[in-house]
Amino acid sequence: MELKTRVEELLQAFLQTRPDLFLVDLKVSVASDITIILDGDQGVSIQDCLDASRAIEFNIDREEQDFSLQVMSAGLSEPLTLPRQFQKNVGRDLEILFEDTTKIQGELASVDDEKITLILRYRKPKDIGKGKVDVEEEREIPYSEIKKALVVIKF
Repeated sequence: MELKTRVEELLQAFLQTRPDLFLVDLKVSVASDITIILDGDQGVSIQDCLDASRAIEFNIDREEQDFSLQVMSAGLSEPLTLPRQFQKNVGRDLEILFEDTTKIQGELASVDDEKITLILRYRKPKDIGKGKVDVEEEREIPYSEIKKALVVIKF
């Protein structure tokens, strides 16, 4: 059996025991270096990564297949890719980069299977007279238009 297929099977079996965790990415190089990135509805602990690693490592015979295994959590600097990742970040500010390289930043208001909704807050010039006015608008963005979505980290 191919290494990647075996790892996928073992990982899915582990994730069935932990419905709060989900797979973000799985890579297996030609040199049999396995990299797994997990995320969770309440985050991912070191113990979660250890448990996933053990569920895989202890079930693959090293005499048959030599490999290296790295299991990690999706960090704050990693882009959001799955609807479930967007869902856990509702209420946070996101920076969205579109395919045409334009960017917007706003608060993530809602998420569904096809799109996200951002609340954009900005100031624009008044229609009549001098000065600016505060504007708040909702914008729906289909996942297909998002090139990259990052959580904005505030200090």
